[in-house]
Amino acid sequence: MAVVPNFHFDGKCRDAIELYKKAFGAETLCLLLYKDARPEDYDKPLTEEQKNFVYHAEILIGDHRIMMADNIDMPFNPSTSLFLTMTMDTKEDVMQAFNVLKDGCKIIHPPHSTTYSSCTVNFIDKFGFRWVIMTEQTER
Repeated sequence: MAVVPNFHFDGKCRDAIELYKKAFGAETLCLLLYKDARPEDYDKPLTEEQKNFVYHAEILIGDHRIMMADNIDMPFNPSTSLFLTMTMDTKEDVMQAFNVLKDGCKIIHPPHSTTYSSCTVNFIDKFGFRWVIMTEQTER
């Protein structure tokens, strides 16, 4: 059994994949567009724009798989109550990833050190997803 996060986007899934590749070195495992899926897989006609939306994608960040798609079946509502915490080896690694992601983000807690981390930052990215990027130690 595996728990796999599944992010849904409002037509910006491919942009998010590219950004997460730059920030975390993610690898694209799968990318399927709505126009390539069976029409019976969804229950409404698609606009020309929606046909090019991501129907199903999977990326790998480190050893962790994340599923992603563009949402067409209900209004898009990002949620900040559930978020991903990315642990890095050094504060320089934290800052490198954050510097890639910070454009258009809403910072909740700016980069700082804590009792348990030499560097942690908490923010909502430009796609509406909340992240914590941190080290798991105070030395590096």
